[in-house]
Amino acid sequence: MNIQIFGIRKCFETKKAERYFKERRIKYHFIDLAERGLSKGELQSVKSAVGLDSLIDSSAKDYKKLNMDRIAGSAVREEILLNNPRLYKTPIVRNGKLATVGYQPDIWKTWED
Repeated sequence: MNIQIFGIRKCFETKKAERYFKERRIKYHFIDLAERGLSKGELQSVKSAVGLDSLIDSSAKDYKKLNMDRIAGSAVREEILLNNPRLYKTPIVRNGKLATVGYQPDIWKTWED
């Protein structure tokens, strides 16, 4: 397994995801979205696994400020996401081509087999 956790240090769900992998002694790489967002390739990989809409946090402070509710084109939404990493729902947990958004221990358990 090659686990990557994209999240924000202060996010409770991100902390739970980190704890899940620590308790099982599964190595992971943490990427703080407050410091660095997903690259274009990472976004494409995660988007193909979970879909673009499930990545966007409609309750984020910047969601309304950036008029995300009025933007229909996925290419435009992707570009805004790449430039505003605080719009992502967290944690985004990636294992190769597989990915989840939010705290998903039932799915992560299947990755261990």
